[in-house]
Amino acid sequence: MMVHPHTRFDLPEALNAGEPPEARGLSRDHVKLLVAEGSTVTHTRFDRIGEHLRPGDLLLVNTSGTLPAAVDSTSYTVHFSTPLDDGTWVVELRDGGAPIFDGTVGERVELPEGALTLLAPYQGSNRLWIAKPPVADVLGYLQRHGRPITYNYVGKRWPLASYQTVFARDPGSAEMPSAARPFSFELVSHLASQGVLIAPILLHCGVSSLESHEPPQPERYDVPAHTARLVNWVKANGGRVIAVGTTAVRAIESATAPDGTVTPAHGWTDLILGPERQPYVVDGLITGWHAPEASHLLLLESVAGPDQVQRAYDAAVQEHYLWHEFGDSCLILR
Repeated sequence: MMVHPHTRFDLPEALNAGEPPEARGLSRDHVKLLVAEGSTVTHTRFDRIGEHLRPGDLLLVNTSGTLPAAVDSTSYTVHFSTPLDDGTWVVELRDGGAPIFDGTVGERVELPEGALTLLAPYQGSNRLWIAKPPVADVLGYLQRHGRPITYNYVGKRWPLASYQTVFARDPGSAEMPSAARPFSFELVSHLASQGVLIAPILLHCGVSSLESHEPPQPERYDVPAHTARLVNWVKANGGRVIAVGTTAVRAIESATAPDGTVTPAHGWTDLILGPERQPYVVDGLITGWHAPEASHLLLLESVAGPDQVQRAYDAAVQEHYLWHEFGDSCLILR
């Protein structure tokens, strides 16, 4: 049974960020930042985040790069979400921006260089399908024919570079791990010089599930040995582990024992954080703003508690923060 978040708010349409901050005359790191710590909410700017971090704190950053994962056909748009181990892919069909819920087994969708064939519903979903792609080398195919996945609140199409973070190194996410988008190279250098540690972690994001409020699907992740060692060292020496994004939270917690010890791990994770599974090692996270009823809100509540998350979201709506991948940011600390 799907558990719903406690956090409740109404999102005015005007707060949907329809373009990158650069198109609004801002640099990446000049978006607004809300800092929620305990009962205190502070409004600042992202490039000043170092004022709320301490020497010895560790930021976990997702190195997954965004794919041009949307391919248009004459009938549908296909969102390539996740490659499976047997060479098939999880896909979503869309028509005019809306998900298609009535696909059928064996249905063929004509695409450039051939047809995509729907094989079976994925994990019982009525919008996600296991499909045979038109070619074996799907990553190369997407480079030739794909574009970034966009939703209706984005007014025009932006180049793939607009959907990459400064940490992107391993192509594989259907949608940008957007919590890290406000980081600039200059800000990373500044944080390092003040003693804030940064370590890589990997989780490839599938398509979002905001429309249907579904729990997160299984995703590929990798917690390298050096990152595991560094997390354990930071915790043993009184530092805080702050995940950059819900993806980084899911990845590191998938490699963490109940006593807080992290070991190297990789593969698929189906971990869902919420009331039944609290974080073992994460002390806070940097995140964008999520839609009402999104399953990501459960993860935020598991880190900081429902009251703190509600306080942050109420303040963000009141102060006209912008939502989604091109929007403003939040640092939430336990």
